[in-house]
Amino acid sequence: MSKNKVITENNKIVEKELSVIGMTCASCANAITKEINKLDGIKTVKVNFATEKAVVSYDPNITRLSKIKKAIEEAGYKPLEADSKDSVDFEKERREKEIKTLGRKFIVSAVFSIPLLYISMGHILGLKLPGIINPEINPFNFALIQLLLVIPIAIAGYKFYTIGFRNLFKLSPNMDSLIAIGTSAAIIYGIFGTVQIYFGNTKYANDLYFETAGVIVTLILLGKYLESVTKGRTSEAIKKLMGLQPKTALVFQDGKEIEIPVDEVEVGDIVIVKPGEKIPVDGTIIEGHTSIDESMLTGESIPVEKNVGDKVIGGSINKNGSIKFKATKVGKDTALAQIIKLVEEAQGSKAPIAKMADIISGYFVPIVITIAIVAAIAWYLTGAGQIFALTIFISVLVIACPCALGLATPTAIMVGTGKGAEYGVLIKGGEPLETTHKINTIVFDKTGTITEGKPKVTDIYTTGKYSKDEILIIAASAEKGSEHPLGEAIVKAAEEKKLALKKVDKFMAIPGHGIEVIIDNMDIYLGNLKLMKDKNIEISLNEEASKLADEGKTPMFIAIDGKLEGIIAVADTVKPSSSNAIKRLHKMGIKVAMITGDNKRTAEAIAKQVGIDIVLAEVLPQDKANEVKKLQKDGSVVAMVGDGINDAPALAQADVGIAIGSGTDVAMESADIVLMKSDLEDVVTAIQLSKATIRNIKQNLFWAFGYNTAGIPIAAGLLHVFGGPLLSPMIAAAAMSFSSVSVLLNALRLKNFKPKN
Repeated sequence: MSKNKVITENNKIVEKELSVIGMTCASCANAITKEINKLDGIKTVKVNFATEKAVVSYDPNITRLSKIKKAIEEAGYKPLEADSKDSVDFEKERREKEIKTLGRKFIVSAVFSIPLLYISMGHILGLKLPGIINPEINPFNFALIQLLLVIPIAIAGYKFYTIGFRNLFKLSPNMDSLIAIGTSAAIIYGIFGTVQIYFGNTKYANDLYFETAGVIVTLILLGKYLESVTKGRTSEAIKKLMGLQPKTALVFQDGKEIEIPVDEVEVGDIVIVKPGEKIPVDGTIIEGHTSIDESMLTGESIPVEKNVGDKVIGGSINKNGSIKFKATKVGKDTALAQIIKLVEEAQGSKAPIAKMADIISGYFVPIVITIAIVAAIAWYLTGAGQIFALTIFISVLVIACPCALGLATPTAIMVGTGKGAEYGVLIKGGEPLETTHKINTIVFDKTGTITEGKPKVTDIYTTGKYSKDEILIIAASAEKGSEHPLGEAIVKAAEEKKLALKKVDKFMAIPGHGIEVIIDNMDIYLGNLKLMKDKNIEISLNEEASKLADEGKTPMFIAIDGKLEGIIAVADTVKPSSSNAIKRLHKMGIKVAMITGDNKRTAEAIAKQVGIDIVLAEVLPQDKANEVKKLQKDGSVVAMVGDGINDAPALAQADVGIAIGSGTDVAMESADIVLMKSDLEDVVTAIQLSKATIRNIKQNLFWAFGYNTAGIPIAAGLLHVFGGPLLSPMIAAAAMSFSSVSVLLNALRLKNFKPKN
């Protein structure tokens, strides 16, 4: 282990994200990584060429941020802090400025390249040239005009030379180095030819090569321009999320309403939101009721009804009512800010599949330079001549630029994670995105994941003396003073039916059994079977009670004046989407398990209802992770889906942890994927998206590797050996630019992803 990697556990590790300006290919990212890693106190360095970001973890006691920035500068690039308040606007401005600059440079180079190409090649194609620059009448003027036309083109592409040669001299050549060496060789040879013509050696007029250098620079500038435009489109998900953030908030201060910038809102402030306005920060409603459109955050298209006590999320849209709420989370703590951070981190992260491309591109450029030199010398030694050898040298250098290789993975990850965010599926990085497509076993927590997590009244049976509503009124009146979840479910059922409750004259809780109350002089017992047996009450609804237990429901017996009068069944009901989600997973060949602390009978009843394959019942919270481990030992790639604090260890243990968005913060922190809609069908969406993204990455890598593998031998003259054509450096430049743009366009096809039913 190198000394800069030795960091003691007691030291505080700081993580900083920096924007890096000037990267042109994966080799640039490798050069920056290498330079930063030379510093002491560096823990990890992740440089992403597609997002133009560097994330560095370091020990501030050993190294400083200024040293890291200096290392980036020494590698030949410009660092900027990416976490400033205006960084998003700055990034947008910078990207737009870059696109405009590249567009201008391309136009300038094209304006000079077209006449250059006409002058140099026109007479060969039978096109007429004025006598003053005709190579047969005035060969020196013919050469000089070409030199004058290529100079502005070289100035337009000056960055290829400054960055390319600097990196070459630092022994970490990149794509620009290949272009710089190739086109410089063409220009220098052209100048040599011009000098020879001046001294009377006019045969050089047919072999000047200025047009090759000019057209190569022009085509590569066009490729860079298209690449920059397309790259901008890959991060649209972030832009959409950023656009959700309102700039101002209306707060209630000193008895009046005042408008302030959203950055100035503090926790505890009373915020007023009128119909049609965006919610500025997260909070809890203290006055009013409304419906809120949370679709951009959760993917849920139906507006959600909100009343006093309900939470609101910054960035969502208030539809129809005025509300006042107390701010609970502001700035970087809001749900929207956290989502943006998650998506940004995911887009900047690398999938394991990308590491292979990084390693290859690190060795690629030096190997290409070697191949170009060896091929040129070999052809020269076989008597092909210096012009032929130079053509081979330039063609190999230009066609082999590894841009497509560097863009193949990060662009697909950017689009894939952005598309996930649109569907309310937040994937926290390249690694979970890649692993998800391999999942063959999914373990679902029962309560709050497969089920609603809130008990509901499902059935009411009576012996006939009282109607179902009368039984419910008596039971709800009795339970009004109870804090038991089953009691709360009964009260809620009565409230939903708008039933008027009766006054309770006496209330007594019987722990572990139920309650005893007196209503309208009636002595009422409400509770489990044990309570009925203790009070010697005869059970006349045995068959119904047994059926309810088999269905995983909890029967609550109600006895009035010593006689059983009815049963109210309470159960944690299955979410409407659970059954369909599990069916869809089975169709994909995925085994489904359910894990719960509930008794086996209840667990099996739920499992039967939704089609679960494996039931893990009566599992203690601390043992959930061990159950996941057991499945992994059998060779399964396991995903765990949960929502509670007790699921966190299992979520962390699983190959992919998936948290339900309505769950606890701890669960969401431990998970690799967060489902904002809390809908199990989105587990299927996550797997389908992972498969689509990995398929896209493989297509990109195949194209990038295949292109370079096929392109280099052709450029080196392989076809010519067998009597075929020689590859022109201009065609090589066009092909190189096309390869990068095609990889980006293929990645953008992921924008059309839609979950399949």
